[in-house]
Amino acid sequence: MNDSSAARELDPDVLDALAPSVEGEVLTDDVHRRLYATDASVYQVLPLGVVRPRHHEDCAAIVRFAAEHGVPLIPRAAGTSLAGQCVGQGLVIDVSRHMTTVLDVDPVQRSARVQPGVILDDLNDQLAEHGLMFGPETSTSNRCMIGGMVGNNAAGSHSIVHGTTRDHVLALRAVLADGSEAGFGVLDDDALAAKRRLDTLEGAIHREVVEVVEGHRDVILAGYPDPSIIRRNNGYALDHLARTDRFEEGGAPLNVASLLCGSEGTLALVTEITVNLIPVPTHNRLVAAHFQTLDEATHGTVMALEHEPSAVELMDGTILDLSLRNPEALRNRWWVEGEPGAVLAVEFYDEDPDALHGRCETLIQAYRDAGMGYAFPVIDSARVPQVWAVRKAGLGLLTGMPGDRKPVTIIEDVAVAPSDLPGYVRRMQALMEQHDADAVYYGHASVGELHVRPALSLRDPADLQRFRDLGDAVADLTAEFGASLAGEHGVGRLRSVYLERVLGPDVVQLQRRIKRAFDPQGLFNPGKIVDALPNDEDLRVQPGRAPTAVETWFDWSADHGFQRAAEKCNGAGACRKSAGRGTMCPSYMATGEELHSTRGRANLLRQLIDGGAPDEVFAGDELVEALDLCLSCKGCAGECPSSVDVARLKAEVLQHRHDLLGTPLSTAVLGEFGKFANLARLTPGLASAVSNMGAVKRLLDVDPRRTVPRFARQTFHTWFGGHTEHANAGERGEIVLLADEFTNHTDPAAGITAVEYLEAAGYRITVPKGLDSGRTQISKGLLRKARAAFRKAVRVLAPYAREGVHIVGVEPSAILGFRDEAPDLVGDDLREDAEVVASQALLFEEFVAREAQAGHLDLLTYVDAMPGKVLLHGHCHAKALVGVQPLVDALSTIPGLQVDVIPSGCCGMAGSFGYHHYDLSMQVGELVLFPAVRDAAEGAVIVAPGTSCRHQIADGTGREALHPAQVLRGAIER
Repeated sequence: MNDSSAARELDPDVLDALAPSVEGEVLTDDVHRRLYATDASVYQVLPLGVVRPRHHEDCAAIVRFAAEHGVPLIPRAAGTSLAGQCVGQGLVIDVSRHMTTVLDVDPVQRSARVQPGVILDDLNDQLAEHGLMFGPETSTSNRCMIGGMVGNNAAGSHSIVHGTTRDHVLALRAVLADGSEAGFGVLDDDALAAKRRLDTLEGAIHREVVEVVEGHRDVILAGYPDPSIIRRNNGYALDHLARTDRFEEGGAPLNVASLLCGSEGTLALVTEITVNLIPVPTHNRLVAAHFQTLDEATHGTVMALEHEPSAVELMDGTILDLSLRNPEALRNRWWVEGEPGAVLAVEFYDEDPDALHGRCETLIQAYRDAGMGYAFPVIDSARVPQVWAVRKAGLGLLTGMPGDRKPVTIIEDVAVAPSDLPGYVRRMQALMEQHDADAVYYGHASVGELHVRPALSLRDPADLQRFRDLGDAVADLTAEFGASLAGEHGVGRLRSVYLERVLGPDVVQLQRRIKRAFDPQGLFNPGKIVDALPNDEDLRVQPGRAPTAVETWFDWSADHGFQRAAEKCNGAGACRKSAGRGTMCPSYMATGEELHSTRGRANLLRQLIDGGAPDEVFAGDELVEALDLCLSCKGCAGECPSSVDVARLKAEVLQHRHDLLGTPLSTAVLGEFGKFANLARLTPGLASAVSNMGAVKRLLDVDPRRTVPRFARQTFHTWFGGHTEHANAGERGEIVLLADEFTNHTDPAAGITAVEYLEAAGYRITVPKGLDSGRTQISKGLLRKARAAFRKAVRVLAPYAREGVHIVGVEPSAILGFRDEAPDLVGDDLREDAEVVASQALLFEEFVAREAQAGHLDLLTYVDAMPGKVLLHGHCHAKALVGVQPLVDALSTIPGLQVDVIPSGCCGMAGSFGYHHYDLSMQVGELVLFPAVRDAAEGAVIVAPGTSCRHQIADGTGREALHPAQVLRGAIER
């Protein structure tokens, strides 16, 4: 870990004096310091500590303390920093934990007043009832915060029509460097004069700002990029002020708040933000224009702009290829045809929905007339979000590339005039060839900003030199094109060193004057914008240091090793989204704690293992504290764009920990559920009574408020061995049904109804005995035992799979283990067999949906009395690895049935998690699932494929949920 000299001069104990002055938390432990040592950039600096203010008064107390003790301050929100803005040697101020309130919405004046920690999508959800929205739409909208957007002057895909954050900020409330309060907003001549007369720091700021701009306007306008480049983040926006009505006739009203937009937390601590709002676009449609080459796509951008689109976003072939590797991106890329060199997503807004078709066709015809492009699918409004989802996943997809060499930030934020884009990209490609580097190109083509990322390994000294050389070369290229050094990601630690090369020394000196006026002591985010620190020091990875070697149970070769699997996390924080926006990450959604996010866990694991002794890391308490509240829901495996699978990382860590410290009794018993359940079948009633005794629960660390599921009096295997096969069985072929340990011993009804339904549909069912899914062992970190279970099962199932027989499971987590974990756990000698089994393993609902699509369910006869509406909660493993659509499609085979999907993530039970962590488990359930079930109409049927999900719904709401097989079976005649 790297520390600057300032950090070495300060002791974290100095922050003890701050704690009594604030209502928020002051955190100086090693875990939290590590969590905030990185952002979404290439840098890592251990901060002095972290403070999480609750309100404006806390912020003022923090700044007064910092001024008294000379403590640097690093303001931080979420989802915005790719250039190292949020790392530093001082005290991190995290507004994302408590300052998250929408304070006021005025739909008449079309304005909103918010705290800086308000998430963009959450704000827009509140505004939707008024038909309004905050204009800038960043790709990180589900976790980025308005304060961060102000700091970076964020824009988004539609900046060609909506502009940047600066264009929508009306006023700011802030704490200045001496702890005093200031308000920044529109100023007429009288208001400005009153500000300048103040004998305060606020007065001094306004006097200096006017003097700098008024006295050096020609230098400013000559040095900054032309305003035709919409995205201009080159330090302090003196060029914007120079064109206001104070200095230019007909200019926009003077508003010093615009100077703080893009200031990256270096001038003041913003505590409230007033923004203007715009109407939500009424109708939209998108053309996904496919091109053979990147050069053709850049020329296609210039042509598209002639048709007045609302957005033109570019994704090159590398991004599209990587989207094949991520489950969620794979489900969203259905519109990609062939293997394009690049795709332009050209979106149109229009008040007239009928006009949209014509506008799309006109653009397509123009491309065809010019001989450009080869495919032009038109995407209707309902499915446009899926196109944007692939585009938004771009950064995460790139950092999820296996190995050390990844597309890195350094030159990725230059914005040129759109007409210059083809020439700029050609020059960039020549630079890449000159430096023997491959690059990825994607981003906001409509405004001349492509994120160009060279693939480099900063562990390699030669690539580190390329990092330096490319930064220098592109800074010169930026100056040559009169471009903006940063379009939306800011200059931060990464690019501040190039400002003088691009803007000139005179402009940079004026920026220093602005910094001194606002922050005489240099407390706010030092080393950014002015007086820049070197951009090739304090890197996350140390040049020349190889990753730590760890002997593992899982095969991590696809990620190039265990440590690199954690390093896939780039820090962009897709795991920090609000409840109702997916499955990842339920413990973060419930607690709001960075420690319990996918990013936090991966970040901590990466730092601890990097250069450390693995045994010390696995036996220590720091990592276990972070992993303990991971529900192993697998949401991160599917939704994290970088595919950081914390559930798998956790299982690996736990097995090593058990080997070092011994296996706890509760882990040993619950992890071997299948074996104990086999014993319980001899006296199921007694076993159920004993397992629910208070003493037994305490022994097994089960919360007394939980009821352990009762063992069935008749197991599924017993029922199957004595049942009479349906007359239709065999007419459609054979399938193998995986009767996992849960279906067999505690929930045989799901398996029984699945058999009855499938036999009626014409399938002969084979049920192998004695197989364990390995799921409980994996969740408890008993990988040695899970490997043995998988090896036994694979040997039994592989012959069926090689014959093309589908292996169908009714418990999602059990069957999906054969698709997800088994191939990487069974060992090299059985890997091929495990992959064959994986290729034939299907969820029950997946199989039904496929057969329905193929027209193979024609033997079924439906009864008259069927449910009218189903409320569906998908299993988290299935949502992560498969998606919920097969379940919807399977249930939709019932004529007239309405299927509504609850936008829930994990139910909160997650196998045995809810038995040990009752309160958090229920808190997760209350986020979305429980309220939706309670609000469901009395006649609605609740459906949940997972046995633990059904248990959780019963405990949390008192309502019974059914397996989809039970609903399907009830809808047909036997």
